[in-house]
Formats: sequence, structure tokens, C-alpha cells
Amino acid sequence: MDDVSLTLEAYADTIVPGEKRWPGDRAVVGAATGGGAVAAGALELLRWDATGISDGLDDLAQRVNGHAEAYAEETGLELDPEVPAFVALDFDHRTEVVARLTRPGHPEKEFWVLLSLFCNMAFDSAAHLHTADALRDGHPGLEAMGITRPDADGLWRFRNFGYGRELARTHPTTTPSGSPA
Repeated sequence: MDDVSLTLEAYADTIVPGEKRWPGDRAVVGAATGGGAVAAGALELLRWDATGISDGLDDLAQRVNGHAEAYAEETGLELDPEVPAFVALDFDHRTEVVARLTRPGHPEKEFWVLLSLFCNMAFDSAAHLHTADALRDGHPGLEAMGITRPDADGLWRFRNFGYGRELARTHPTTTPSGSPA
């Protein structure tokens, strides 16, 4: 895997941690059980041109690695030269770097908050995937939130009303698919 991908996965894993995908996984440090942002497809979402940030990912990876190097120098940490600087940090140090970057007053805060939001979005909404497909494939975020699968025809129907009662009767000209006539 290339350095940019490793770095972006490490950033995503810092935002929504998950378990290692294999024993030597360097990007995902295993700070939580189950799938996190990486397993939820954060890299795919970040690279999707609809996000508006896909063209700047190389620069963001370079910048976060620069911040990781400065942090390591400041704190006296020795980084593994075999991986990008941010990837070389353990979870607690990654978290501290991200906390500094997203703190009010940091000159690059908007970049890091935006990157963090997209990492969250990959986990909690699977915005880059069709919801039914994501559920069928076991998307970790949607499963963790208890999102139910659609009925056999691909439509979601809710047998229990959210407020404990029906709020309105279905309009008489509503089609079988639920569309207004």
C-alpha cells in the first residue's frame, strides 16, 4: 500500500478506531473491537470526487505526516522510518496530533475537521454506498447503529411507529411503493 493510503487510513482509524485487519496492520492499530472507519470504507469515500477533497488528499497526507514529525521531535519520540510518520505513532499519540490540528485557533483546523467529518461519514452513513448493499455486505457502522435491512422488495417499512402511534393516515391515492399519486 502506498504512503498516502497508509496515512489516510491511519487518520481515519484515529477518528473511528477499529480492530486490526491482520496482525501486522500498521494503519489500523486495533484500539477498538469491530470495524471502524477503515473497514467502513473511509478511503473509498475520501477518494470519491463528490466529496470535493479528493484532489487534495496527497497534500493532506503530507501535511499530517509533517505534523507527526514535528510532534515526535517535540516529545522525543523515535519514529519507525519504514512507514509514514503519522502511521508510526501509536494510537494515543495519533489522537493527540489530531486533537491539536482540530483545536480552535489552529490555522489548518478547517482541513482536519473536514477530513474527520468524512471519516465519520464513512462509518455512520456509508454515504459512498447504496444503503441496502452496505447492509447486505455487513457495513460495520450501519450494523453498529442497528439499521435494519429492507424488505425483500428493497423497501424499508416500519411496523412500529417511531412515536408509538401513527401520526397520519396514508393518503388514499398513495401508490403501493409509497409515492404520492
